[in-house]
Amino acid sequence: MQLALPKVVPQNRFSGCFTINKAFVREPEPDARVFCPNCGAVGVAVGRTTLDHHMPADSRSKLGADVWFCPSPVCDTAYFDFLERFVLVNELRHPVYPKSTDAAICPCFGFTIDDLDISIRRRSSELIRELLAKSKSFEANCTTLAADGRCCMQEVQRLYIRGVQGTT
Repeated sequence: MQLALPKVVPQNRFSGCFTINKAFVREPEPDARVFCPNCGAVGVAVGRTTLDHHMPADSRSKLGADVWFCPSPVCDTAYFDFLERFVLVNELRHPVYPKSTDAAICPCFGFTIDDLDISIRRRSSELIRELLAKSKSFEANCTTLAADGRCCMQEVQRLYIRGVQGTT
């Protein structure tokens, strides 16, 4: 017995596009979460401004219109789309946090892991408060400079609290 395979037919003679069976496309979760195709981490939606800053045009062309950042520090995937196409960290223009601990946590103001370690060792939140004030200023450009397009303060505060609690 021979299996009949579905015919792939162009949608129209001008488009050159082919229909794709939805069984082969990973649908988003009902709560709108989208997962990294390589590690399963929940992706962070990013905009065009962020992508244009971090990716060369040839890498950007690999992805569709809707793109997510993989926040897992151990995954080599930087950005991915619904069709599970992805761009690796080594394709980016420069290192980004959390993929590289050499990259600034706050690319807007150059706040690094070393700065965070100093604050934790001193048990002083002065640098964190200064960064918080700067993050609320017009100088902050998180949408463009941060790999996930978001302000770093939640991550900085989380790491600071974890570090201070770990040193008690």
